[in-house]
Amino acid sequence: MYSFSSLLTLAVALPALVAAELSGKVGPTTSHATKAAIKTCDITKYGAVADGKTDISTALNSAFTACKAGGVVVIPTGNYAMSQWVKLANGNNWALQLDGIITRTGTDAGNMLMIEHSNNFEMFSSTGKGAIQGNGYIFHKQGSISGPRLLRVWDVTNWSVHDISLVDSPAFHFSIDTCTNGEVYNMAIRGGNEGGLDGIDVWSNNIWIHDVMVTNKDECVTVKSPSKNILVENVHCNWSGGCGMGSFGTDTAVSNITYRNIYTWSSNQMFMLKSNGGSGSVSNVVLENFIGHGNAYSLTLDEAWTSMKTIAGNGVQLSNFQISNWTGTEANGKARGPVKVACAAKAPCHDISITDFSMWTESGTSQFYSCENAYGSGFCLKSGTSYAAYAATTQWVSKAPVGYTAPTMAADLKTAFGTTQSIPIPTMPASFFPGVLPITKLAGSK
Repeated sequence: MYSFSSLLTLAVALPALVAAELSGKVGPTTSHATKAAIKTCDITKYGAVADGKTDISTALNSAFTACKAGGVVVIPTGNYAMSQWVKLANGNNWALQLDGIITRTGTDAGNMLMIEHSNNFEMFSSTGKGAIQGNGYIFHKQGSISGPRLLRVWDVTNWSVHDISLVDSPAFHFSIDTCTNGEVYNMAIRGGNEGGLDGIDVWSNNIWIHDVMVTNKDECVTVKSPSKNILVENVHCNWSGGCGMGSFGTDTAVSNITYRNIYTWSSNQMFMLKSNGGSGSVSNVVLENFIGHGNAYSLTLDEAWTSMKTIAGNGVQLSNFQISNWTGTEANGKARGPVKVACAAKAPCHDISITDFSMWTESGTSQFYSCENAYGSGFCLKSGTSYAAYAATTQWVSKAPVGYTAPTMAADLKTAFGTTQSIPIPTMPASFFPGVLPITKLAGSK
């Protein structure tokens, strides 16, 4: 088991290791400084006013048109309103510098800001204070999540989004759709305590997501199908739904996924894979260095997830999962034990390895481990290569494992954000996992 000093050493060395876990380089191919030397397009020069009420969509579109072939579109410090959504398409060699705050004032569904069909793109804040404020509570207090997503990138290659905050989305916060060679880092996402307000959803190829904090009641950072070569690390799920994969259905195609240095506080789960029927496969998955406190579920691979409708098919085939170095506590180990691996009867999972896993219950004096149709090593997993279906087995323990204690983080929330009042824009935390500094220095830091 790693010590926290060794985790810090590991984090410092990570840039040299990334290429081995991704399929190639990620991020823009030229810097935003190089792009700015070509051209800078300040939206206030195209009619935008930082008065918090004048719609900036026309000015933003005009600035983009002027800089889409090479340059930087700048939204300077100030408070801006957006009532019409903006689609910035077919740009190459460009960047969007968000130093101001964009507040949603329109009510359409869709995507407030959508970047599509672009190459060599970067969205960032030079100060670390740029944000999109969705004011989703206006929808949510009426029982609706039918408003827009805040940010979506679609069919974008060689790109990054970093050092910005996404706050109180009416719906999903950030969707990464069919993209390649992307990097997402140094981000704070803060949403309401309601389902359907996902933090980061990704279905793409060769994506590195690191140093992010997510607050909501649904997905923290979740991989969906199809995806491959995804590296997720240094994540603080801070009163969230938690990280995971799925929900999976027909023709699932997910491979080469790593989650590392994941800290989960008072959330639904530390990691959950969800499916119910369906087909396809999920293979070559690494889940290492997880810390949890106060979560309902810990490690859950559930291929009979009752909250989703059963889909035709023999089930999604899971194979080669390496799960290691989990510490901390779950909310109630008697109600929901820290390990559940329940695979499809017609597609039993295999080559599942669970090592250095030490978690204990916060309530009561016992917990259990459950396995079904699952083969590998560790806890209740069955050995052998027959891969025959078998009924669920349960192992109960009444003694805490050695080494389960784990640190907490200064930014841990005491309560969730509700759904009836505005959620404040957060200050970017100094760290996203105990004892580990951000891989890339935070914008605006000394």
